[in-house]
Amino acid sequence: MAFYVDGFVLPVPKKNVKLYTKAAKICAKVWLEHGALQYVECCVDDVQKGSLTSFPLSVKLKSNEVVFFSWITYKSKADRKRVVAKVMQDPRVLNIDPNIFDSNRMIYGGFKPAVIAGK
Repeated sequence: MAFYVDGFVLPVPKKNVKLYTKAAKICAKVWLEHGALQYVECCVDDVQKGSLTSFPLSVKLKSNEVVFFSWITYKSKADRKRVVAKVMQDPRVLNIDPNIFDSNRMIYGGFKPAVIAGK
């Protein structure tokens, strides 16, 4: 099965975790309605701060923040382009407060799977 993945790592202020989760539930619904295969948001649970690289270092995590690691899967890169174009015009997404997290420190990108194993 061929598919394409958008991956994200971002800092969320601890005081905004509930707001972020609420917004993520809206986003999940919107992405899936427009054709994404899967939408996943994960909050840090067992991550160490490294000395050279780590999730906390990657987003310059502050003491009052937590890391979220997220991904969205699509049928293909072309399908991702189609889905994202629709999502970015959806009023449910446009009405989400952009100040819930610091988007300037978010890391994201599109990925073509190299190895797929399991269900």
